[in-house]
Amino acid sequence: MASLPFRDINVHASVSHYAFTSPSTPSAPTLVVDRPTGDLRLNDGALLGGKRVSSIAGILGMIKLRLDKYIIVITKAQPMGRLKGHMVYKVISTEFLPLRERPLHDPEEDNYLSLLKTFIKSGPMYFSYSFDLTNTFQRQSQIDHSSPLWKRADDRFFWNKFIQSDLIDFRSSGTRNHQGQQPAVDPYILPVMFGMLEIASTRIKSTQLTMVLITRRSRHRAGTRYFSRGIDEQGHVSNFNETEQVIILNDSTSGLGGFAGGNGMQNGKVGGSGGKEVQIMSYVQTRGSVPVYWAEVNTLHYTPKLQIRGVETAVKSARLHFEEQIRLYGDNFLVNLVNQKGREQRVKEAYEQMVKLLVSAPAERTQQDEVSDEKFHVVESSGRRSEMDRLHYVYFDFHNETKGLQWHRAQLLLDRLHDSLEKQQYFRGVDMPADLEGRLEVRNHQTSVVRTNCMDCLDRTNVVQSMLARFTLNRQLTDLGVLSRGETFTSDPEFEILFRKLWADNADVVSKSYSGTGALKTDFTRTGQRTKAGALQDLQNSITRYAKNNFADGPKQDAFDLFLGNYLPDSATNPVFIDRRPLLIQSIPYILAFALFFVFVGIFTRRLPDAAVLPVRIFIIFWFIVAGWSLNFIYSNGMLYVNWPKLNPRPWATEGYNDAINAVRKDKVIGGLVARHERGLSTARYTNAEEGKKRIE
Repeated sequence: MASLPFRDINVHASVSHYAFTSPSTPSAPTLVVDRPTGDLRLNDGALLGGKRVSSIAGILGMIKLRLDKYIIVITKAQPMGRLKGHMVYKVISTEFLPLRERPLHDPEEDNYLSLLKTFIKSGPMYFSYSFDLTNTFQRQSQIDHSSPLWKRADDRFFWNKFIQSDLIDFRSSGTRNHQGQQPAVDPYILPVMFGMLEIASTRIKSTQLTMVLITRRSRHRAGTRYFSRGIDEQGHVSNFNETEQVIILNDSTSGLGGFAGGNGMQNGKVGGSGGKEVQIMSYVQTRGSVPVYWAEVNTLHYTPKLQIRGVETAVKSARLHFEEQIRLYGDNFLVNLVNQKGREQRVKEAYEQMVKLLVSAPAERTQQDEVSDEKFHVVESSGRRSEMDRLHYVYFDFHNETKGLQWHRAQLLLDRLHDSLEKQQYFRGVDMPADLEGRLEVRNHQTSVVRTNCMDCLDRTNVVQSMLARFTLNRQLTDLGVLSRGETFTSDPEFEILFRKLWADNADVVSKSYSGTGALKTDFTRTGQRTKAGALQDLQNSITRYAKNNFADGPKQDAFDLFLGNYLPDSATNPVFIDRRPLLIQSIPYILAFALFFVFVGIFTRRLPDAAVLPVRIFIIFWFIVAGWSLNFIYSNGMLYVNWPKLNPRPWATEGYNDAINAVRKDKVIGGLVARHERGLSTARYTNAEEGKKRIE
């Protein structure tokens, strides 16, 4: 049986080392991390001399910053419920254990630590000691359950894999004093998933069941809304998420009590199921950015500037992406929801051109109606000659078809996909009685996947994914005999409310991690209707997104890059968090605030009855002009005031910044005051060079 992560770990600290032991498994070797080197070793039995620091839920990983290395431990985890008897936890709080005995006070180091702590605290991360959260039930039925939990994890969704690399390397090859593989390290390696997870015990028409919704966010090309778009040279797309909707029947092990992992479990032995088969049905969807080289450049204008490189340059990357998608999921139905007109039209056309280049014999069909002259646009191969011919592109004019709060018309897309969804099927498995590994007997496989996108893969995508999930869930419940033919679960109001809540929560979590706010249009997901109150909430979220995307997402992107290993701090590098803009450029916002203050002072200060009015008016007008000029300068030179990522500057941001600063230096009013020796953004540290190549704008 595979060794599972320890559920209880004690940390002992001394001047020379940290020692990790499991009190419930006293025979297991002690994991020792030497201070200050960070060298790893195993010790048979407890080490003497170290005082007990605390009991932890697990080791999240180890990370080296500019001057010190830190062990990140999970100090508090919240039980979220059980999947087939396996307790699932959410990371609530962590602690950073420095390897140096005396803490260092360095501004750069403090910035790195602040980024990581904020990121971990705000990021929804989940784990289980005995269940693989990174793989769908269908993939779990096909892998070797005798492997350690971390080896079974899907590489895309093993969120903390980079910071676990020290332990993984030690496990795989040992050290100079402990050569060879070190399988005793396996229980200390805990894979964590980033995304959304909710488990609900419910009933529908007197049938008890457990409903689960899991969204797994890929660690590849992860980032924020405007700093992570499109595809990279390895075939990874931005904001890639896999969503799995699961229902479990005859499972009496749900809830927060009972079995909570540990040394594995035997099917059918925990809690019992009344002699009935424990059945698992799951349905998987994906979402991800349009797989071409494109970017949206923040300029403080509400609508960013769109840049798209030649589609031909991204064919190799897109082929890598879809080869992986087809291998993992089978046929891919590529549902594109961007607008067919306006600025989004170029993204739509680039995607369609890409599909035509990938499939061997592309055939196109366009359908129109009284609302849209391109209601549907389908591109797929006329025959099956290569793996890429398993791509089926379906464009739906979501914007025009649902205009005027007519959201029920999104059902048109479902009607168009109906035959493909019927053929697609879903995963169905039952517990194998007395199986020690907890494996399933597979009764049915899902043979394809719907990959949905809009510009952000958020709001429109959420609406469509919840509709597809509803269609499949009705089908599953009908196949089980819970619903009669033609009946839907809307006949059970309580279950309907639960379904809507789960999908609206999912929309908010996915949106918040990418855009900074909850999703738009969730009033439709929660209530089934588009409302004016929901539209006002969307307006508020849109304004918040604008502010966060321009002024807060730079540090957030830095945190992604730091945690996931896309940037490696080095004590030899120059400080990266220093504002290198010319001082005059930095001072303009302060001048604006200063001017507005004096305008308010002039307006609201009480004057004596016989005081002259003209000087006060001149004072107010002068500072009003200064404020207006400052505001116009900031808005006109917005790229100088966007809070850009500092660890991995984007080349298009650097180019835009340099163009803006050169334009300011030619300004007749302040051009001569802008120093020329001060540097702006630098691309020296940027690793994703493909985005810096020539673009077609």
